[in-house]
Amino acid sequence: MSNAEQDTPQPLVAHLTELRDRLLRAILAVLIAFIGLFPFANEIYTFISAPLRSLLPPGSSMIATEVASPFLTPFKLTLVLAIFVAIPVILYQIWAFIAPGMYQKEKRIAFPLLASSVLLFYAGAAFAYFVVFPLIFAFFTSVGPTDVAVMTDINSYLDFVLKLFFAFGIAFEIPIAAVILIWSGLTTAEQLGKKRPYIIVGCFVFGMLLTPPDVISQSLLALPMWMLFELGIFFGRFISRNNPTPNSTQD
Repeated sequence: MSNAEQDTPQPLVAHLTELRDRLLRAILAVLIAFIGLFPFANEIYTFISAPLRSLLPPGSSMIATEVASPFLTPFKLTLVLAIFVAIPVILYQIWAFIAPGMYQKEKRIAFPLLASSVLLFYAGAAFAYFVVFPLIFAFFTSVGPTDVAVMTDINSYLDFVLKLFFAFGIAFEIPIAAVILIWSGLTTAEQLGKKRPYIIVGCFVFGMLLTPPDVISQSLLALPMWMLFELGIFFGRFISRNNPTPNSTQD
């Protein structure tokens, strides 16, 4: 196909057909990941619950307060994990749909940003599991009354950790957001730097809204967000030097 044919606008029906095909491929990727992971659903839940189970007092264990929880909770976890695993395929389908409408210069920076956003999301989830969970569960299990047995419901635990996974995954996208704002010319690295006090306050407010009501988990989310913001400014300066936008040139 020639360049002229590629640049020819497609009718609405063709766009809708391509969008449907992209959505079906994304759903198929999630389904394949789910089928491959579901036989190990109980082992996956055991791995996810390990940070809490390792801190339970002797004689305590996690419990299921609903009849269907022993089946539905690992099922829900496996489905969410399948979406996590299929994120690269899902984002690629989104990229393949919008890429034909982008300029070559935009494609050169958009694809690295897309790949970086996937890696940062996974890094945020890993940070939550390996760093945050042991600290906050150690805090929660140590401050309770001595005559109260800690026996957490498996479904409540899953809802709690999924919320933290998504909170830290989204928070780790801050460098991407900063780079996009600078690259698009909506702001500059210097202007973002001047707003640092407001960003720091916003990080702690964000941490307060998305984490349990304790200072430890809020700080463990807010401080990395602040550092990632500084990282975004650093790369934003690098991009603005190599690809000056009209706004940055005027500033």
